[in-house]
Amino acid sequence: MNPFLQNLQAQTRRHFLSTSGVGLGALALSSLSGAKASADITVDSMQPLAKRAPHFPAKAKRVIYLHLTGSPPNLDLYDYKPELVKRDGQACPDEYLAGRTFAFTSGVPKLMGTPRTFGQYGQNGTWLSDAVPNFHAKDIVDEMCFIHSMNTDQFNHAPAELLIYTGSPRSGRPSMGSWATYGLGTENQNLPGFVVLISSGVQPNGGSNSFGSGFLPSVFQGVQCRSQGDPVLYASDPKGMNRELRRRSLDALKSLNELQAKSMGHPETLTRIAQYELAYRMQASVPEVMDINRETQATHEAYGAVPGQASFANNCLLARRLVEGGVRFVQLFDWGWDFHGTSPGEGLKDGLTNKMAATDKPIAALIRDLKQRGLLDETLIVCGGEFGRTPFREGRTANSNVLGRDHYPDCFTMWMAGGGVKGGFNYGQTDELGFGVTENKVHVHDLQATIMHLMGFNHERLTYRFQGRDYRLTDVHGEVVHDLIA
Repeated sequence: MNPFLQNLQAQTRRHFLSTSGVGLGALALSSLSGAKASADITVDSMQPLAKRAPHFPAKAKRVIYLHLTGSPPNLDLYDYKPELVKRDGQACPDEYLAGRTFAFTSGVPKLMGTPRTFGQYGQNGTWLSDAVPNFHAKDIVDEMCFIHSMNTDQFNHAPAELLIYTGSPRSGRPSMGSWATYGLGTENQNLPGFVVLISSGVQPNGGSNSFGSGFLPSVFQGVQCRSQGDPVLYASDPKGMNRELRRRSLDALKSLNELQAKSMGHPETLTRIAQYELAYRMQASVPEVMDINRETQATHEAYGAVPGQASFANNCLLARRLVEGGVRFVQLFDWGWDFHGTSPGEGLKDGLTNKMAATDKPIAALIRDLKQRGLLDETLIVCGGEFGRTPFREGRTANSNVLGRDHYPDCFTMWMAGGGVKGGFNYGQTDELGFGVTENKVHVHDLQATIMHLMGFNHERLTYRFQGRDYRLTDVHGEVVHDLIA
C-alpha cells in the first residue's frame, strides 16, 4: 500500500477499532478500573538504550544466563537419590505413570539410579556428582544457590525453552534479556544491551525467538555475536566503503528516516535510526571487547579458552568481558544436553563426563574471575535447562548398554550465583525417587519474577501495552522467591 494512504488509514475509526485488541470494551474496563495505560518505564525513542533506573535498588546490575540446551540430567549432577539407586532396575510404580505422557517412553519403564558417584562439598555439604569436579571446590560451591524444586508446564524442547525465556510456550513474546534492557537500558552506549553467544554450532531449540524482542521495539532484541570471524554479521563496512563514507551514508539515511518518522509517526522508524547509530559505534567497540587475545595466558588456561575457536569456554570468557564492558544481559546457549542415551555421546557415563569436562571448568573460572574483579556481587549467573529428566530409563534405550533419561517437566534443578542470591544454599526438595516436588515448588514464572526482582523490578509493573492490554514477562503468574535472596 502507498505509505501516505496507509497513514491515512491509520487515522480512521474503522482501523482504530480493528486493531485495538479487544476494542472499546478494553478501554472502558481500563477506565473503570483506574488502570494505567502504559508501563512506568519511559524510553527515549532516539536513545532507547540509555541507562534507566529500576523500580527499587537492584542487587544485580547485570545477568549472565547459561542455558544448557536439551536439559542436563539433574539426578546425575545435583539431586542425589540413594533410594532410587537401591531400586535401580525395578518396574516404575503405577502411581507415577497413571495418566502421564512422556516424550519417548511408553509401557512400564525401569527405575534407574544414577551411575555417577556423589559426595558432599562446601560449608553446607552440598551433594554433587563426580561429573562436575570443578564445582567441588569450596570457593565455587559456596557461591552457588541450588533450586531443586523447579517445575514447568512443558515437556518438549522448543515450547519449554520459550516458556522459560519469554513466559509463553508460543513464539512472539519478548525474551527475558529484552525485558531487562527495555527496563534498564545499557551501561555502555557503544555496546548492545543484550548479547547472545552460541556454542556447539547449533541454534537454541526456540530459535531466535528465545532471544527475540517480540512486540517490544526491535532495538531490545538479543544481538548474536560470534567468537570466529566478524563478531557481528553485517556490521562491518561493505567493500569499497571507508569509515568516513559510512558516516556520510548513515547521516543521509538518518535524515530520510526522520522525515518518515515525522510524517508517518511509526515508532519502529525511530528504532531503525537508533539501530543504525548503534551499529556504527559497535564497529569499533565490539571487536575490541570480543578479542580474548587481550587476556593473559593464565586466564586462557583457567577457562580452557583457545583464541579463534568457537567454544563454550571462549564464550564464558567473552561473557565476563562483555559485562565488564557494560552489557546488561548476556545469554549463552550451549547445545548437546539431551541425554536420552541413543548414542554414547548422550549417555550418562562417558557422554556426560565429556560434556561436563568442557563446561564446568569454564563456569568455575567465570565465577572466580568475576569475584576477583569485584563483579560477582552485582552480576547474577543463572544456569540450567528447560526441564528435567525422568527417574527411569528412556524407553527407546531400555535394552541398551548406554544409559539415558527421557524429558520430565515436574521437577528439575537450576542454580544461580552472585547478584544477591544466597551462596552455598540448597532450596526445595523432591521425593525419594525424584518424581515430584515435596517442598518449596518453584515454577518457571517464579524464577522469572525472582530474577526481575534481583534486577530491581516489580515484575507486575514491568509491562508493555500491546493489542489492547499490558503484557509482562511472567504473564499473569509468578511470585518472588525471597528465600533465595541474601
